[in-house]
Amino acid sequence: MDARLNSYEEKMTKTMHNLEEEFGSIRAGRANPHVLDKIRVDYYGTPSPLQSVANVSVPEPRMIQIQPWEPSLVKEIEKAILTSDLGINPSNDGKIIRLVFPELTEERRKELAKDVKKKGENAKVAIRNIRRDAIDHIKKAGKTEDWSEDEVKDLEDGIQKLTDKYVANVDKAVEAKTKEILTV
Repeated sequence: MDARLNSYEEKMTKTMHNLEEEFGSIRAGRANPHVLDKIRVDYYGTPSPLQSVANVSVPEPRMIQIQPWEPSLVKEIEKAILTSDLGINPSNDGKIIRLVFPELTEERRKELAKDVKKKGENAKVAIRNIRRDAIDHIKKAGKTEDWSEDEVKDLEDGIQKLTDKYVANVDKAVEAKTKEILTV
């Protein structure tokens, strides 16, 4: 791999990582603590990640348990969960908050699968945009730095191979997440 393509491969890797993070926040019937990653709790006037103010565990396949380090945070955490787009009502006993994930309906599973495909398509578009930028850069640099036609062609082939690899990775990730969602 040509070192001149490293920055573009890095960008494609970041796109892939971002997609995996988005997939982690989609709940698939089982309790996954990553659905709470984007939730921020008001901690003495500072919006803080939920994981930094409480212990998050999964005692059962469809339950997440949140134990705040300070009992006074129970109400704040509940408020943050209710205002998020999780769609789950928390219950608490004054010390511990429990989130019980209902079994997903067939209709909801299909909606989530569509959402996964849409996120996958967006990631592929981002990867293709990176390819376009790379090819534009290669053509300009080829003229200004007196690269041979073969050199320019080799770099263009290299970026196309990278693009194909990452698009295939996106397809695999979409397929795996869709299978996970549709499995009852």
